[in-house]
Amino acid sequence: MIAALAGFFLWRGRILTDDTQESGKKILRFNGFERFAHWMTATCFIILSLSGLNYIFGKRLLMPLIGPEAFGALAQWAKYSHVYLAWPFMLGVVIMVGLWLKDNIPNRIDWAWIKAGGGFIGHGHPHAERFNAGQKGVFWMVAGFGAAMGVTGLMMLFPFALLDINGMQVMQVIHSLIGVVFIVGILAHIYIGTLGMKGAYDAMGSGEVDLAWARAHHDLWVEEQQAKTASGPQFTGRHPAPAE
Repeated sequence: MIAALAGFFLWRGRILTDDTQESGKKILRFNGFERFAHWMTATCFIILSLSGLNYIFGKRLLMPLIGPEAFGALAQWAKYSHVYLAWPFMLGVVIMVGLWLKDNIPNRIDWAWIKAGGGFIGHGHPHAERFNAGQKGVFWMVAGFGAAMGVTGLMMLFPFALLDINGMQVMQVIHSLIGVVFIVGILAHIYIGTLGMKGAYDAMGSGEVDLAWARAHHDLWVEEQQAKTASGPQFTGRHPAPAE
């Protein structure tokens, strides 16, 4: 996935907001609680991913590089982090599903977004609501894989509570396979949210995005926000930013 993303970046470059300069006005995209839930879950996911990969590959790949003593200490702390951070991760997934489920129901607009290439092919930006089809895919991946990782993980945290040895082995295989696919999918999500698209990080960074960016990538959502109040969305800033 990393190699594929690197190749895509070399081919496509960074996705920009066409040739439109920034407006200098900001619109709130995610509030503080939404960002807290996202970053709590994301931080736990990264540590769970690294510690989980260590479970599978650490002894063969990492121990020869750092030695058995250092690996033993690292593996012990990785085990603690994997066990205890699983709980805030599962909580975070539940919170995000509750917050964003209503905005992630697929519809005909998403199909049109997919047929148009989602802005990845060419330089236009198809219509999108608060979440476009790609973001909805990430949402359902997190919800589905997060639930599967949680269930299989709990079966291993409380061994033989519900399953015999054969069932435990099946849980281990499912947990590992889904975990690897989950990591691959989140790598693509991280790419788009940082290097891959200009302005995307602001949505989960400060919570506010430039109005021109919002209109380019989520025009239908902006129209909906403007329709909620007579004066439009709550903007901050008064002066347009200079052209780059």
